Amino acid sequence: MSSFNSQTDSRVKFLAFCFLFLCLILLARLFQEAVLSHKTLTAEAKTQQQFSKTELAERGKIYFHDGGSGDDSNYAMAYDTKNFALFVIPKNIIDKKTTATKIASFVGETEMKVYDEINNDKLYLPALKKGLSSDDADKIEALDLAGVYVLPEYARYYPEGDFSAQTLGFVDGNGDGKYGFEGFYNAELTGSNGNVTGEKDTLGRIISLLGENVPKNGASYDLSIDRGINYYMYSSLEQAVQTYQAESGMAIAIEIKTGKIIGMSSTPSFDPNKYADYANNNQSDLFKNPLISTAYEPGSIFKPIIVASGLDTGKITPDSGSTFGSSVNVSGFTIHTAEGTAFGAEKIGDILKHSDNVGMVWVGQQIGSPIMDDYIKKFGFKDKTGIDLSGEGVGIIQPLKDWGQIGQATMTFGQGISVTPIQLVMAYAAIANGGVAMKPKVADKILNDDGSSAEIKPQEVGRVISTQTSAELNSMLTQVVENGYGKKAAVPGFWIAGKTGTAQLVDPATGKYTEGIFNHSFAGFAPADNPQFALLVELNKPKNAKFAESSAAPVFGNIASYILNSYYRIAPNR
Repeated sequence: MSSFNSQTDSRVKFLAFCFLFLCLILLARLFQEAVLSHKTLTAEAKTQQQFSKTELAERGKIYFHDGGSGDDSNYAMAYDTKNFALFVIPKNIIDKKTTATKIASFVGETEMKVYDEINNDKLYLPALKKGLSSDDADKIEALDLAGVYVLPEYARYYPEGDFSAQTLGFVDGNGDGKYGFEGFYNAELTGSNGNVTGEKDTLGRIISLLGENVPKNGASYDLSIDRGINYYMYSSLEQAVQTYQAESGMAIAIEIKTGKIIGMSSTPSFDPNKYADYANNNQSDLFKNPLISTAYEPGSIFKPIIVASGLDTGKITPDSGSTFGSSVNVSGFTIHTAEGTAFGAEKIGDILKHSDNVGMVWVGQQIGSPIMDDYIKKFGFKDKTGIDLSGEGVGIIQPLKDWGQIGQATMTFGQGISVTPIQLVMAYAAIANGGVAMKPKVADKILNDDGSSAEIKPQEVGRVISTQTSAELNSMLTQVVENGYGKKAAVPGFWIAGKTGTAQLVDPATGKYTEGIFNHSFAGFAPADNPQFALLVELNKPKNAKFAESSAAPVFGNIASYILNSYYRIAPNR
């Protein structure tokens, strides 16, 4: 009996212990749920009861001017289009084969390929398809497939394709502006996303809004570049490159009184809508705008800059001159005229009209290297212009101490020195503008998302040469077109001032000039009697023309005629 009671008592104690142990476990679990996991459970509950939705901001538009001078019309050259991207979370997909079958047509791939892509338990995959229309997005959402999501996104669109691409730049896959205007003003063009938060019931229906941060769209910009001028430039350059079998061509026109660029074009170009294709094919060099990034030896279009330095300091006058042969020896080097012609007695205007290299060597000797170097800096050739486009470069000017007599001599006719096209056209604009240099710009007006706008005012850099020097050079450069090598740049009914340039090129491999390989240029302004714009045209390595007077000059004349007649609409006066 005693043994039985003892066994019973042990069993009761064991059961009591087990019960007590289970109670402790339950209490511990309750403590964990009620105290330790309170925040986590609360967050999960809120997740089930609340929703948050991102509202995308729109990148600002970029407009070109679209009409004659004084016309406020514009045309959108870059803007966002709203479309949708298809995403999946494989781990959340219940029936992968069925899902693959239903979304394959939207992805544009076979069912098997889509199945292979989603047949895993990953928590993230890149978008299976981008650029879906709103109709396709609605159809996908109507399928109500677990783990399949359609999210809105903005894509940048350039309606004119490769036309003006190197000025505009592009927006990459991360939404960042690259090159050109898109790169320079990326921060201003980029907006900030907003979001909406609210509550939903157990059936997923929205029952209230808790808060809303409205997205702020990026600022838009009106550019001074005229769409008509740019299209005419682009077409003219493409035709010239084909006609003269050149490797490339470029042109830029600037309003001399304001520094506003009214035309900027180059070829070959690229389609910014397909920038990734060019990058993948090792063609990313096309993204650079050669008018601001590429330095080259200008040749004879640099001669007026040297003449300006002499006239402005009184080292020479329009009546200065001498008698010149077909060649001159400088430090053991023989410098020839372009065609081996001796022009005889010449004044300064004659030297420019004949584009006489030998005469220019004499001009440089009258002026001296220190003054030449000083005016090269004054005209802005040692610094960037500060144009509001991404990727600006600067030319190469040897230190004065390294010039020597031969360096001084070759610089007088634009060899042994490199400049960018934007630097050069701004120098001609300063000559035309009574000697006052302006800062170049393409942004004309900023258009804020709130409806306000602000003009981006012109900036004066400063006086480079006197009004007298400006007038004297204007007269000389007009005679270059009237009676010199610039005749094919003439525009019927107008006075045109300008200068040809045929620059021999250096072989990068040898560091020596290559026989028979040249750049052809023409720079000038119009109308010469009341200058409105400066224009530069450059053709790289043309094969079907020996000198710029037969290639770049006529292209200059065609473009100048369009600007005078269709943009400024100036009545002929001669």
